[in-house]
Amino acid sequence: ITAAAGAGATAVKFQNYRTEDFVRDRSLTHNYRSQGRDVTESQYHMFKRCELNVAQLAGLCEHCRACGVMFHSTPTSESGIRDLRELGVPVLKNGSDYLTHLPLIRAMGESGLPTVLSTGMATLAEIDDAVLAFRATGNAQLILLHCTSSYPTAPAETNLRRIPALARAFNCPTGFSDHTAGVTASISAVALGACWIEKHFTLDKSLPGPDHAFSADPAEFAELVSAVRTVEAQLGNSNIGPTAGEQAGRRDFRLSCVAARDLDVGETLEEGDVIFARPGTGISPRDVGIVMGRRTKKALRAGDLIEMGGLE
Repeated sequence: ITAAAGAGATAVKFQNYRTEDFVRDRSLTHNYRSQGRDVTESQYHMFKRCELNVAQLAGLCEHCRACGVMFHSTPTSESGIRDLRELGVPVLKNGSDYLTHLPLIRAMGESGLPTVLSTGMATLAEIDDAVLAFRATGNAQLILLHCTSSYPTAPAETNLRRIPALARAFNCPTGFSDHTAGVTASISAVALGACWIEKHFTLDKSLPGPDHAFSADPAEFAELVSAVRTVEAQLGNSNIGPTAGEQAGRRDFRLSCVAARDLDVGETLEEGDVIFARPGTGISPRDVGIVMGRRTKKALRAGDLIEMGGLE
């Protein structure tokens, strides 16, 4: 938590699961890469050793508050939701593996809290079922996260275009649960409209365990945060028109109608008498038609701005 806050994270997420909620068959195994070697171990024992009890969650929540970051977590049961509500969490998270657990999603909706649903491994119909179940509770505070549940996710399977597609399909904010190596995907996701970025975090990529190798360490996460903040600023707004910084450019770099040669008083402007040159403070080239055929009321030297006040 301390390291994530120092790297610029605005929130830290944990998991308050109970292993028995989703692993009953103790013969199931999980294969992963750790410290340069392939590891196969019991799913039950892997998850069991990482469980957090309510007292531990409370301590983590308090430390998040002390560090100025938002604490939240992924529960796997209605009792887990109650534990989080008692801790005062401001948002709930549902993992991709639980996207089809509609009773739990309904319970999240009934909590009244904003909820983030990850959509890894899902079909469009499954996402629709989950969204309908949540919204049927009257809770409209929903964020969908595009997610590819491969660890790490290959570039060709990242499919970031699904972020705006989800936003259009379900009319809600969207984000990205990033399981790729590096920071490029998350930065690109923000450019595509992601308002919520979730990234696995570790103190050291060489630590033993299933996720450390593809997680962001503090230096990488700080790079990610800095880049995301820059992209957010660069996205700006969609209003088309000159920025404040471009106003000087309009004056200095745009073109105006100017005299192509020395012109005496009373001369009629004809083709060849007007050319376009800087600065842009005079009559725009697009309005050249309004000066053609007019007579000069004052003498002009070659290169002088042609102004309406100087024409009859």
